[in-house]
Amino acid sequence: MYVATLLTNPAAPTLELSLVDSLRNAWGGGEIVWLGSDEAAEFTLREAPDNLWSVWAELQAMEVDLIVQPVETRRKKMLLADMDSTMIQQECIDELADEAGVGERVKDITARAMNGELDFEGALVERVGLLKGLDEGVISKVLNERIKLMPGGRELLNTMRTNGAYAVLVSGGFTAFTERVAEMLGFDENRANTLLAERGKLTGDVKRPILGRQAKIEALESITNRLGISEADVIAVGDGANDLGMLGRAGTGVALHAKPSVAEKCSIRVNHGDLTALLYIQGYSRSEFAVA
Repeated sequence: MYVATLLTNPAAPTLELSLVDSLRNAWGGGEIVWLGSDEAAEFTLREAPDNLWSVWAELQAMEVDLIVQPVETRRKKMLLADMDSTMIQQECIDELADEAGVGERVKDITARAMNGELDFEGALVERVGLLKGLDEGVISKVLNERIKLMPGGRELLNTMRTNGAYAVLVSGGFTAFTERVAEMLGFDENRANTLLAERGKLTGDVKRPILGRQAKIEALESITNRLGISEADVIAVGDGANDLGMLGRAGTGVALHAKPSVAEKCSIRVNHGDLTALLYIQGYSRSEFAVA
């Protein structure tokens, strides 16, 4: 048995019953269940439709996301999340680069690395090198003035943890940021790279080994093994090329507002919803969301 979920941006919900009902009839689906008024609905299917991606493309033009997945295994026991442009709206290294006066150069490298055009580790070393000499105190300034949480993050973390799930923030960014974001949102643990500093100034390097694509996969393997759960019990979310490994291995891998070259490799793509989409995908209704 499968379930089809349709969702929109909660900030401007536009999901109409007529659209959901039309698709349900075309696919011979079961009863419509509204998970969130005007923003998310679902219905069951006996099998996955052959024309899924053509319908998906049509709905994208209407700013509606469509996900079809097996219904039995969708409620997860662990969240594995990227940070930059996923749990926060920014790329932390780009924000530091702005403060260092090399913003445009670093942003270009970041975009190419996240799109899979550059080797992640090499690109990280190059970008961090451009931060050499930056006052270490700028990190706190960026955290306080520039970093904004992605909408829906608090609901996602609070709801999953209330229902017994374990939450891990794993980033190719920096511990100075993941530690703060993890504390703000309630992650159980966080992993990232460590910026090196001497006498209050960034050295232009990071501690080895560098946490990149393979390290995210290793986090998935080690933490699920430690918790005694399977990789199928994990919902992972990310947006960049270095997230593809964990997205492909997790039971549910969600490409959230992802780079096109990343999204096309993922079967679950959220381009219009926010992080609460990960709850709707698991079958939670808005009335079940836990808020702080």
